[in-house]
Parts: sequence; structure tokens; C-alpha cells
Amino acid sequence: MSIKKFSGLAILLGMMVATDASARYDDAKFQAEILTGLDLIGAADTIEVTPTNAPGELGREVYEIEGAVQPDDIQMYIPTSMYLRMGGGLNLGFATDMAQYNGTDYESSGSYTTQIGLGWNLSSYVRTEIDFQESTFKFSDLDNRQATYQTISGMLYFDLARRYVQNGDITRRRTFVPFVGVGAGMGVYDFQGGGGADGFVIAVPQATAGFNVMLTDMIGIDVAYQYQMMIGNGFGWNVRAGGVDNISNIMASVRVNF
Repeated sequence: MSIKKFSGLAILLGMMVATDASARYDDAKFQAEILTGLDLIGAADTIEVTPTNAPGELGREVYEIEGAVQPDDIQMYIPTSMYLRMGGGLNLGFATDMAQYNGTDYESSGSYTTQIGLGWNLSSYVRTEIDFQESTFKFSDLDNRQATYQTISGMLYFDLARRYVQNGDITRRRTFVPFVGVGAGMGVYDFQGGGGADGFVIAVPQATAGFNVMLTDMIGIDVAYQYQMMIGNGFGWNVRAGGVDNISNIMASVRVNF
């Protein structure tokens, strides 16, 4: 091999090595870019952050090595598609129509409701839910008389703030989210005892307004006011079937996302 060919080969090999070195992944540069992104969105001071688009554990290690957050402060939050809700509530007697018995009106007192619902998160703002409730009505100054009421409903909820916010590769979960909802349902009354109104009723509309507080990524608490307008069955004993009756509850439930 001539000197000229050998020199040319050496130059070519040198260029290849230099090109490979410049193209190789620069860990320091990657870490600097991550930290710059954190500072720009102000996420370095928050707790609930996660590098959703970073390469798995490598992304987590970058945050920890550079001291941007403590290891326990990084939560891998992934928005869920469904949830289960369970709870109950108390009837608001002053905001509920009175029941009639022998021509006298009696206010609801000590009445309560249990509830279970299965929901779907359609977006960060909208969700829908199938809800089952069972209520027990008692009445002031009317001993040994009560009523039961079961309904199944379909509800559409609108969250008034995004449940989660994405900024680049960071996803932050909101802790407090107010919401409103509207829907319709159907059910049956049973005013127990002779002459009690019982049978099929329609609950249209049903409406609710409240707020959700997330305790963890998966578990939260809902507190809400609930209104139901009942059509078609009367309310009490020895009353005419039909008409409209209004029921109001204050509800609290645990929401479990999955």
C-alpha cells in the first residue's frame, strides 16, 4: 500500500470516529434540556410531575440525579378511562316537598340515601355515569311511617377545570375540580302502609353541582348538592297519583379511578 493510500485511509477513519463522537448521545446535554424545560413551566417546585414522554426509568433518573425533585416526589400519573363511585347523603327537608297524610303535610326528617355509580371519563372535561340510588324517607311528627325509593339514572358531568394538565413531557393532576351534572332517571316509590303512594316514577331532570378533591392519583372524594324532580306518583298517603314533587340531597362519595 502506498503512502498516499495509507494517508487517505487514515484521514477517512479519523473523520468517521469524529462523526460518531459528535453524534453520540450527550448525557449532560440531555439533563440540561430536561431541567430547562422544568424551569420554563415552573414544574420544578411542584410535587405531582411526571416525564410521560421520557424514556422510562432513564427519564426518572435524570430528574433525581440532577436534584430537580426528590425520588418520592415523582408520581407517574396516567389519566384513567373509568371510575367507580360509592357513597351516600342526607335529605334536605327544607328543600324537599312535604308528604301528605290524612290531609296534613309532613316534612322529611332524618331521611338518607345510598349511592353507587359507574363512570367513563370521555375527556379531561366531560364524563358520563350510570347511577343507582336507594333512599329511605322518614317524616317529622309522623311515627311508624316511612317510604323507600330506588332509581337508576344516566348522568352527564362537566368538570369546570381540567382534571389533568399536560406541558410537554410533564403531566400534572389537579387536586380540586368543581363540576356540574345533568341527567334523567326512573324508579319506584313505596310509601309503606295502607293508602301509601307506590309505583313507577320518572326523575326528570336530575341535576347536581359540587366539587371533587383528589387524595391520590386514583382515589378522591366528591361532595355535591343533588336535585331530582319526580313525575307521576304522588308523595305520601291517600294522595292523588300524578303531579310533580321535588327532592334535594347533599351527597358525599368516594371516587376510585381505574
